[in-house]
Amino acid sequence: MVGLFGDEDAAAMHLSKCIYSVGMGSNDYLNNYFMPDFYSTSNEYTPKQYAQVLVSQYTEELKTLYRFGARKIAIIGVGLVGCAPNELARYSDNGVTCIGKIDNAIQIFNNKLINVVDTFNKQLPGAMFTFINPYNMLGDILKNPHRYGFTNSNSGCCGVGRNNGQITCLPLQSPCQNRNNYIFWDAFHPTEAANIIFGKRAYSAQSPKDSHPVDLKTLAGM
Repeated sequence: MVGLFGDEDAAAMHLSKCIYSVGMGSNDYLNNYFMPDFYSTSNEYTPKQYAQVLVSQYTEELKTLYRFGARKIAIIGVGLVGCAPNELARYSDNGVTCIGKIDNAIQIFNNKLINVVDTFNKQLPGAMFTFINPYNMLGDILKNPHRYGFTNSNSGCCGVGRNNGQITCLPLQSPCQNRNNYIFWDAFHPTEAANIIFGKRAYSAQSPKDSHPVDLKTLAGM
């Protein structure tokens, strides 16, 4: 960067104007905390304690980014993991109702991230952190999927077993033909159609809960 911009001050100035998008946490819940047959974390920590462990580690990583010159940082929260086809296949009696204990744990984590954003913006000179909330966005979509053009809200477009969520999309497997009608692409991940909605709402919030304290459009202009 110094070679591109001529000196360290010019490089630092450029870095401070960039927006950095950071996200973590989904796999800590999907592939760890809520897999008690393989990991002991759910026996070692309450949901509140586990969220604090994750956020404490996360905070240090974010401080490292700040020390290297990042100033505009968008922290992407964790979505409604309890509504993913894999979790529905494993825990939901009807294959439709989201798993409350999972989503409640996620909400604890997200709320702690909001507190981190507020603390950094107050304490770190020049810091402009914001929190992007896919939890709220997906919740809106699931309440009224047809409004957003979706006809399937609980199964993967590509997968195996109940809800196409017991095993994720396999090599050479044919996906559904109408993928834009699905919220979920596979056992865990949203489709491109859903991600476009998330991206648009992250850039220009449609609800006060979509971002905190500002959306990406506002952050870009700061």
